[in-house]
Amino acid sequence: MTAATTMTDTTTEHESTTATMTQPLQPLLHDSVVVLTAPSQAWSAPDGRIDGHGIHGFYHSDLRVLDRVLLTIGGAEPEHIATAGPDAATAVFTGLARGIDDRTADPRVRVDRTRIVGAGSLEERLVLRNALGAPVRTTIEVALHADFSPMQQIKAGLTGSEHPVSVDASADGAVLRSGPITATVRVPRAHVTVDGDVSVLRWEVEAPAHGEAVVEWRIEVDDPTAVVAGARPSEEWAAFEARTDDSRLGSWLRQAVADLQALRMSTRERPDDVFLAAGAPWFFTLFGRDSIWAARLLLPLGHELAASTLRVLAHYQGTRVVPDTAEQPGKIMHELRPGALAIPGEGVVLPPLYYGTVDATALWVCLLHDAWRWGMPRHEIEPLLPNLEAALAWMRDYGDSDDDGFLEYVDTTGHGLANQGWKDSGDSIQWRDGSLAEGPIALCEVQGYAYEAAIGGAELLDAFDRPGGDQWRDWAAGLKQRFADAFWIDDPAGAYPAVALDAAKRRVDTVTSNIGHLLGTGILNADQAALVVRRLVSPELSSGYGLRTMSTDSAGYWPLSYHGGSVWAHDTAIVVRALADDGFREEAAVLSDGLLAAAAGFGYRMPELHAGDGADETTSPIPYPAACRPQAWSAAAAVAVLGARLGLRPGAAAGVLEVDADPATGGIRVCGLRFAGESRDITV
Repeated sequence: MTAATTMTDTTTEHESTTATMTQPLQPLLHDSVVVLTAPSQAWSAPDGRIDGHGIHGFYHSDLRVLDRVLLTIGGAEPEHIATAGPDAATAVFTGLARGIDDRTADPRVRVDRTRIVGAGSLEERLVLRNALGAPVRTTIEVALHADFSPMQQIKAGLTGSEHPVSVDASADGAVLRSGPITATVRVPRAHVTVDGDVSVLRWEVEAPAHGEAVVEWRIEVDDPTAVVAGARPSEEWAAFEARTDDSRLGSWLRQAVADLQALRMSTRERPDDVFLAAGAPWFFTLFGRDSIWAARLLLPLGHELAASTLRVLAHYQGTRVVPDTAEQPGKIMHELRPGALAIPGEGVVLPPLYYGTVDATALWVCLLHDAWRWGMPRHEIEPLLPNLEAALAWMRDYGDSDDDGFLEYVDTTGHGLANQGWKDSGDSIQWRDGSLAEGPIALCEVQGYAYEAAIGGAELLDAFDRPGGDQWRDWAAGLKQRFADAFWIDDPAGAYPAVALDAAKRRVDTVTSNIGHLLGTGILNADQAALVVRRLVSPELSSGYGLRTMSTDSAGYWPLSYHGGSVWAHDTAIVVRALADDGFREEAAVLSDGLLAAAAGFGYRMPELHAGDGADETTSPIPYPAACRPQAWSAAAAVAVLGARLGLRPGAAAGVLEVDADPATGGIRVCGLRFAGESRDITV
């Protein structure tokens, strides 16, 4: 290689690197603080500063209303010393105002900034505390910048409102507008100035000697285009309490229940039917699969959330064939948005009501069956039986698109999701050598869900004197045999199920966590289940912080891959739940202990996912930096781990609780579990 060639190559490489660094990037979340009450959220730096960087901002629904909220006292920003908060909706940022303090070593002037996010509102209470022997006079200013960028723009690393932005002063604050959205800033006893998109709130205050000065401001958003709204917290969840010898589990449960309260939502069309938003910040809406799994994992806390989730999803159940939205008769939807969701740079454009999911329909049936067994009353189930029959028929008539006896998916629009199971990233289904599988794709776990749905659906049909039970048991038996014949891969380390069948019906041979979802569905016999369990607790899949999504011996494995080596709390919890139910208590304990170690590492607010690095490599879990938190099914995983530890399961009669009094549960005392409308305290 000549010197000239070397210089040219180096320059090209440098230019490529520079171009890459200047491209828009998805914001990272791991080092930011969120305060939320669905459908609103505020993201900031740990000191409370909202400065327009990355994810920072106050959001309502899928819109960032403010991208800057900047506080100064005496012309300087407070120096941060602590952040705390009693619940998910509240944070208190404590700082020092040393510019107006004396020069002694002890700080004597501090500011406590309490931020509270409600459904459609953000308010702050600023308390300037003075321990000096003389009064402190100063100016407090809060500068607000109107933004109105859509969430999909923020996620793509871009900004920009869809409509012109205007800001006008009002008698007691300011009014911010963009298209149909209005945000009203209310500021008692403050001087407000407006300059372009910026509103400056100014107070001249005096904090008396050994006293304090208090100022407050609030912004309220009116969004007539919203399709979702906040829902009231659950009184039953508020009363829930768990005490255990393992303090990690108690701490995780307390944080999880607080986060779940903040994620409760309803749709504008069905305001009384509560569901859980998938997660903050990206998925603050109704998702079929996510909302179902969260409700399912939370059944030990009562059937009410499951019942309302079932009803709202039944309301949107497909009734016709619409290729552009992937709607089909009987199909359960994937996600609901106020408008089309365009993902910049990816060629993905999802309609406001999108049905591109292969598993939500079978999982809806499974949730209905489980909720019935956990005490959902007959009068609430009976109106949903036509939806049950339609969902079962979808599995047979539409879910199996090529009549091979398996449920599969393929995006026929060219702008929908390429993968439509829970691992829905573009590279999630790959061969062991790292190459991507081609669709239509028949996922292994979806066949398990379908089998369980058919058996559970048949049981419901029988219990309510409706025909078809035997037909669906026969269908399930055929599926079980076809699965045994088509999915299993021989291997020197022991046979295992393929993650999927590809378009040519070849077994996609990567070892993944998907196989764990087969446990508890009934599609495996005892010997097959034992083979799967052995794989799950192997060092290739079990990281010590939960279950890796892909085995470390796969070419495509990477610990920071979204679905190719990371750990998802809900994924592990689903497997823990099934292991415990199937009698694999030791293996369930291995994986649940991993989740507890991860929960402790994340301050008990479990993120959507974390890196697959093993506990033998790092003393604390490594964040996946763009992971949502809180995430509904990650929070719900805490309850699933509790249930596995206690051996909780519904009895043969609907609503009857059975507790496996295994001493290995560690002396857990649980208060507030509800079954068939009754509260019970349980000591194990």
